[in-house]
Amino acid sequence: MKISEAIKIIPQHILPHHLLSAIMHAITRSKITYFKNFAIRTIIKIYDVDMKDAVASDPTDYPSFNHFFTRQLKPNARPICAGEHTIASPVDAKVSQLGEIDENRIFQAKGHSYTVEKLLGDNEMAKMFAGGEFATLYLSPRDYHRIHTPLHGKLKKMIHIPGKLFSVNAVTAENVPELFARNERVVTLFDTDAGPMAAVLVGAIFVSSMETVWAGTITPPAGKKVRKWDYDSETDTSSNLNLELNKGDELGRFNMGSTVILLFPKDKMTWNSTLKAGSSVFMGQEIGTVNKNK
Repeated sequence: MKISEAIKIIPQHILPHHLLSAIMHAITRSKITYFKNFAIRTIIKIYDVDMKDAVASDPTDYPSFNHFFTRQLKPNARPICAGEHTIASPVDAKVSQLGEIDENRIFQAKGHSYTVEKLLGDNEMAKMFAGGEFATLYLSPRDYHRIHTPLHGKLKKMIHIPGKLFSVNAVTAENVPELFARNERVVTLFDTDAGPMAAVLVGAIFVSSMETVWAGTITPPAGKKVRKWDYDSETDTSSNLNLELNKGDELGRFNMGSTVILLFPKDKMTWNSTLKAGSSVFMGQEIGTVNKNK
């Protein structure tokens, strides 16, 4: 590890991740006019945030910083790729990594990988994706932070897994083993034309909460135990939910930024050949296709 990298990584092992994120939760929801306007304008300037696609393009129109960060876009600002068998990017992001799952291991960065089982927190679910495909999509502070459905799908399960809140940038991914399987995350499982599809929302430092459209705010958690919702369960009627989302429908959002990991089964889909680590994608852009005859 280089000295410059160590300076960024070592403090993350010491800092109180959840306390800092709780403080950020309060700060980003402040409605003090001068404070929230200053914070919004500062982020726009530092990260060169493009506001022309936002429904509210005037920074002062947002009642809090979090409203700005989870801003809604104008209709058709992100066209959803046409075609029944195309797979849409769920977010504006940079591709951190993508490719084939090596039996049950997902590539994180040079010298690092982690198991599907540890990422999903469910051994039976993990078996669905052995030898399949994955994509890790990193959202920077300048990106649109709502998450949309890559394919038409029916919700089957959701799992909330408490964990650390390391940063998820490239430097951390290269230096913290099993980063994405250690951080707090929300796992969603859908039944799609490509078979089961997992969309994993990964938390990070200063991500003050994650939420889905069907359950609202999932984090911060009430405790440290793994929580599971089985939406196919015949015995647990309290969590039974018949929810289908069309391609491009909103799935959830990050209150502050992080990462989405997509998983597909073996031989069920193919990534676009133009995609590679470092590629930038927009929500709705075609990133792959369903293998129709498999």
